[in-house]
Formats: sequence, structure tokens, C-alpha cells
Amino acid sequence: MSERPQNDDPDPTDAFDELVEAETNRDPDLAVIEAGSRTLRAQAGPPQGDGVPSRPGDPELDRALRAVEEELAGRWGETKLDPSVQRIVALLDILGSPQRAYPSIHITGTNGKTSTARMIEALLTAFDLRTGRYTSPHVQSVTERISLDGSPISAERFIETYRDIAPYVEMVDSQQQYRLSFFEVLTAMAFAAFADAPVDIAVVEVGMGGTWDATNVIDGDVAVITPISLDHTDRLGETPEEIAVEKSGIIKKDATVVLAQQPVDAASVMLKRAVEVDATVAREGMEFGVLSREVAVGGQMLTLRGLGGEYSEIFLPLYGAHQAHNAAVALAAVEAFFGVGSDHARPLDIETIRSAFASVASPGRMEVVRRSPTVVLDAAHNPAGARAAAEAVTEAFGFSRLVGVVGASGGKDVRGLLEAFEPIFAEVVVTRNSSDRAMDADELAAVAVEVFGAERVQVEPRLDDALEAAITLAEEEGEFSGAGVLVTGSVITVGEARLLLGRS
Repeated sequence: MSERPQNDDPDPTDAFDELVEAETNRDPDLAVIEAGSRTLRAQAGPPQGDGVPSRPGDPELDRALRAVEEELAGRWGETKLDPSVQRIVALLDILGSPQRAYPSIHITGTNGKTSTARMIEALLTAFDLRTGRYTSPHVQSVTERISLDGSPISAERFIETYRDIAPYVEMVDSQQQYRLSFFEVLTAMAFAAFADAPVDIAVVEVGMGGTWDATNVIDGDVAVITPISLDHTDRLGETPEEIAVEKSGIIKKDATVVLAQQPVDAASVMLKRAVEVDATVAREGMEFGVLSREVAVGGQMLTLRGLGGEYSEIFLPLYGAHQAHNAAVALAAVEAFFGVGSDHARPLDIETIRSAFASVASPGRMEVVRRSPTVVLDAAHNPAGARAAAEAVTEAFGFSRLVGVVGASGGKDVRGLLEAFEPIFAEVVVTRNSSDRAMDADELAAVAVEVFGAERVQVEPRLDDALEAAITLAEEEGEFSGAGVLVTGSVITVGEARLLLGRS
């Protein structure tokens, strides 16, 4: 559905009609729900670099940043949760509700949230809006999570923001049953930093779920739902429908919902929620979508159908069909924010859109960090993400032989992840990252042997050794063989590999 038509002179209108027909046939059970919802049927200076900061060069500043990081790390981690927004609400109330000082675009889903957030940010910045972006987890530095105008806040500003709110954090800690968590404090820091800037709009990614996520103290003008699949099942539910119930909590009254393609049961939940709160819905494959895409040097060329019309010759410097769909969602979200499809049906300026998308970077997502042999990093950490990564690396690189380096976190569906990569990995080197949540290398290897067979599995408990082993295996075919290495399984694994391979 997202591939460019094969005829020499394709008609984009026909292509979109086909896309609509396919989507309509895919989920006919939604007709009754959709009849009760309002849907958008429009007639129709960007960020630089990769956004991954290195450690401060000033030793004193680096020590101060490490001290803040240690204080944050002493709190509940992101995987230990008390499903409540009570603590974050108490803190933000004391801080004067900084999250209400600007409009927001709120993003949830299972995969693609950070890339979509970065695209939305690039588009808004290109239209001369001052942006704040809050995403998680980080690839290398915690300061990545809070960005202003497309760049992570400086170490100095991160430290200053933390010190400014620390007394109020302690005050709330003393009044609550549980102390504020690592993520809750960071969320408050982001909202405070955005208000202090001040920003014109915040782009906010949920940490986990939606309803009780710490970010859900905002009332997003636009709620973005990226594709939902199984992840964090112990917290969110064991089916897409159950997970969608939790994630639909970010849909607020009178908001616009930009809905990526979803499993039918998950889409049903989202549309029911939209009806309940009188939200307007724009659905990928119906009101917007990918008309065509083709592989290009360094990324792909797209034609997108937006809420206000067609946007052609869009170069996106990211690989994979999933990123093309993320781009369509991001474009629709920004159009919705500007009132396209409701207040008016005019498309946004095409040159601005082209410039913005061409500037997008998404570190650790199909990112090439070395050549000869080519080493690619991708933060896929669940089966759906792994399938998307496998398709993307096959389409974009066409390696004659691909060696995988996999380091996963405990509690994940590692079998499903490995099974997604099995058809494309000639061999796999299993390892672990430095996180205390990392899955033991031998435990991971036991699963890998069941999936790949013992002769295709190598165990290297240290990540640096695993990278060296994989590169050596790739080099065995010779300099011009076309072999490559894909490092994946966890954002933490990818971040540490990025540092080891010199991308700091």
C-alpha cells in the first residue's frame, strides 16, 4: 500500500483512492463506531545535527551533571511504577502549573513515538515556532530528553532546572506515600524548562501507556497514536485492545486525534474514546497517508497525502516503510495543530515541509555509524519493532551477509524479537549492556540457540567484545563482500554501542 505504483505516470489521486479502499476493506467492523465520531475530511530554521550531546568537556561541569544524574538515579526507575498522577500533579501545582503555559502535541503508541516526535518538532521549527520536545528513553545522555528549538538543553541548563525544582520535589516527597520517580522529576523539569524558555508549543512523548503516565497532566490540542502492538504487557495488558484502553487516556475533550494504522480492536477503543470526549479523528489510510515511496540515497523519497492535500518530492533521510508512515502521521499532526482540515483546507507550504523533513535525524534508528563493514544501529526492542527493522535493513542495504549483535532487557519478548531477525541474520552475537535491567547473555543465548541453532550463535558477555566479534565475522568475506552488522535489542545497547564506535 505504501509502494510507488509501477506505471510510468502514476495518478496520485487514484493511488489514494486505492489506499482508502484497502483501508476500508481492512476494518469494516469500525463503521458503526465511525458513524458516531467526527472525522477530518479536508478538501483540500530546522534542527541541526543528530541531537545526541557528548559529556561536558569542563570537568567541573561534568561532575555537577553526574551529581544530578546520581540523585535522579536514586529514585524509582522507569520500570517501577505506581499507576497514579497524584505525585506529579502535586509537584506541578506547587510550581505554578508550567505545563499550562503553552499548547501541546501529545504522543503515545508502542513503536515510532520518538521518531515521530522529532519529525513533528522539525516541522514546527521550520514554521518559525519555538518548540520544546520531551522524549524517552535517551540514547546516550539524559539531557537528550529535554530539547528546545530542536537541540537538547545544555548540561548547565539541565543542572539549573533540576536545582530550581529540587526543594519543591523534596516538599512533595515528604507529603506522599512514595517519593517522586526518576521519570516524574524529569517530566516536571521538562515542563518547567519549556515555560521558562518560553516555548510556543511542546511536543511530549509519553513514558509508558497514557492514562496514568506522568505526562498525562497536559491537555494536548493534538493527540497522536502511533502503531500499537504488544510491549510492557505486565503493565498495560496482554492484547492490543487492552493496551489501547490505557493509551487512549491521552485523548482529551475537543482535541484532534491523529491515528496511525492500528489493529482493528485497538482502533475501536481509540474511536470509542474519541466519541466519548467529542474529539475529532484523522485516520491514516482514510484522511491522510503515504501515497508512494521509493528508496533513495541516504533515505527515501515520499509523496504524502495530508489533511490539506498532496505533498510530493519529500526526501526523508531515514530508512524503512515504518518511517514513511511516521512521516505521514507527523505531517497530519502538524496540519491539525495549524487547523488544516477543520478551520481551512489549504496545504502547508511545500518548500517548508520539504526542508523540515530533509533535516530530520533519529539517532539509533537505522543509523549507520561505520563503513567497511557497514555497522547499523537500531533500537528495536519488541517483535513489532524488530520486524520493521528487518524489513528496513533488507530494503535499504541489501547486505550479502548480515551479522546481528543483540543485547536485550529482561522481561521483554526476546523470542519474538529474535524470530523477527532470524531470516536476515547469518549469525548472531548475543551480549548484554551495562544496565541492571539487561538480560543475562547466557540466558539470551539459550533462547537464541533455539531460534537460530547453536552453529549460528556466539556469546560475548561484554558489548565491546561482541562488536569486535561481529565486525570480524563480517570482515571474513572480504572488504568488498557487502557484509554488514546490525546492533539492536535495546535503546541502552544501541546507545552504548554508539559510544564505543565513536559517535559521541
